[in-house]
Amino acid sequence: MTDNTAMIDYWQTQGTVWVDAQERMDRMLAPLTTALVAAAGLSATDRVIDVGCGCGDTTLMLAAQAASVRGIDVSAPMLARAQERVSQAGLSNVTLMLEDAASADYSAGFDLLFSRFGVMFFADPEAAFTHMRTALVPGGRLCFLCWQPPRRNPWMALVGAAIAHLLPEPETPPDPKEPGPFAFADPDYMRGFLGAAGYANVEITPVTETLHLADTVDDALARLAEIGPLARALKELEGAPREEALTIARRTLEAELRPDGLRLGAACWLVHATA
Repeated sequence: MTDNTAMIDYWQTQGTVWVDAQERMDRMLAPLTTALVAAAGLSATDRVIDVGCGCGDTTLMLAAQAASVRGIDVSAPMLARAQERVSQAGLSNVTLMLEDAASADYSAGFDLLFSRFGVMFFADPEAAFTHMRTALVPGGRLCFLCWQPPRRNPWMALVGAAIAHLLPEPETPPDPKEPGPFAFADPDYMRGFLGAAGYANVEITPVTETLHLADTVDDALARLAEIGPLARALKELEGAPREEALTIARRTLEAELRPDGLRLGAACWLVHATA
């Protein structure tokens, strides 16, 4: 069993932020979500586990096509929001569980392990995916979306790179494979731990989109101040450096503003495999 305590604590405390941003995030990620659900190849008889289901956006979409969906997340606030949405939709084929997917009690019988940006936070990915594989029937499928490196994701990293010089240098270089949004940026790393975890037919395909971040710079700043590198910087900085970070962030975004709003590139990996 892997110890994901640090990430679980993070998502418990940050869950309310994501709940508040749920509608905006769902709209922004819609092109990627639609592509991922289509790529999953759902059938009306599929039993699905939605790993890191968050506020329920993907769970609702899966439930419209599959026989049943079990949504799993470690964030109580986000799961509560997902339950509200499931109840409002009147869905009877959805079960939501407050669990760590790396150690949840599975019954073998699921056809698909699915995740939209919910599997990059395990302390030990090989152990986590080995455990999750026990939920699948023989030949069951794995389908998830994860982020490519920050440099290929300006929607998330552009402002962070612009204000990086204001933050103190870390004492030790960060490990790019530490749990976090970009932990699976290296496709060879994914092939290695998925193969070791017992998956076959691993396919990793690039997916790129332009995401509509916001209509105005003010709206974009408000969003980025809640989630992402700017949010972390604003927590660490005070006084003049904090104001400078906001000024730089605003100028960086103003340079990208177009008549149809702020649209920035996003790059992901679409991962398929079988048990």
